[in-house]
Amino acid sequence: MQKIGVIPGDGIGPEVIREARKALDIVSEMHGLEFEYEEFPLGTAHYLDTGEVLSEETLQRLSKKNAILLGAMGDPRVKPGLLEKGVLLRLRFHFDQYVNLRPVKLYEGVPSPLADSKRIDMTFVRENTEDFYVGIGARVKKGLSSNSFDLKRRAYEAKFDVGVELEDEDDLAYQMGVVSKTGARRVIEFAFQLAERKGLGLVTAVDKANVLTEAYGLWREMVEEVSAKHAVAKEFQYVDAVALHMVRNPERFKVLVTPNMFGDILTDLGAALQGGLGLAPSGNINPAGVSMFEPVHGSAPDIAGKGMANPIGAMLSVALMLETLGHEKAATDLEEAVKSVLRRGDTRTPDMGGKSTTAQMGEAVVSDLKRK
Repeated sequence: MQKIGVIPGDGIGPEVIREARKALDIVSEMHGLEFEYEEFPLGTAHYLDTGEVLSEETLQRLSKKNAILLGAMGDPRVKPGLLEKGVLLRLRFHFDQYVNLRPVKLYEGVPSPLADSKRIDMTFVRENTEDFYVGIGARVKKGLSSNSFDLKRRAYEAKFDVGVELEDEDDLAYQMGVVSKTGARRVIEFAFQLAERKGLGLVTAVDKANVLTEAYGLWREMVEEVSAKHAVAKEFQYVDAVALHMVRNPERFKVLVTPNMFGDILTDLGAALQGGLGLAPSGNINPAGVSMFEPVHGSAPDIAGKGMANPIGAMLSVALMLETLGHEKAATDLEEAVKSVLRRGDTRTPDMGGKSTTAQMGEAVVSDLKRK
């Protein structure tokens, strides 16, 4: 018996999680799998009712789960970032989910605004806990204390070096990115192991080491160190070149390992390639701990409750969860059912140009599973 924490969340989250759970129930029955679910009412309603974002007691309960299934976070009634940081990012950091796993696949029958007839099947392995998302930064005003970093003085020195005039001398903002050997090494190792396990012949390491030389110079050193232990080819690509090739010739990519911020940006481009955010799954992985799985589309409050949301991203996130928990055949069967429905094309939600509801899309996948 494996234990799953379920967080339906905000907006369309409960709608897509409902359909994903139906598919999970069917595929679990097919393969004799047993899951125990506990639902957690985290999100806007819970926050407005209680003033609580995420308690220590809830974290303790979630720590006893084998995995977490999350719908979405965010609501216009709450200040932007409060729930996203207070729940989503806190869970990622608390459980040290250092890999953000984002498959990018264009399935047959799915219209893509960019890919045309190109074959797309790449996997992003994004570092998930470091880089520019560590939260080190500030706005600096006049009157810095004597024990400060004296950022204003440094800014003025930089001004004279590069010839830039600072119009408002009392207003300065800074944000710091952090790359550690340990953080880089472990996510790069995950990427090479993934490529080796799945028989993929190339890992593309993404960075901007020609400009951000210190942080991404260390990143490159770790790629060199890890790659030497694996029989998988590697290449280095600057992030801007990767964006170009993703549009022009995406077939060349197999596994891409990226620092946090670049991975965040490139995977949304990947979602456009695969037909939209509604089709994109993700996993926040700690190979030795609690991992969390979520569609990447966000809460989409403008369509919440209208039955327009695409549940495919949530279903494919469940497939990622099954694979991570060691149930690869069940994961494959669920993905194959999704592929079959998309290939037929007779059931499509509005984001894919159709008129089917969330429930109808979910039922089409469930019906395909039942025929197996």
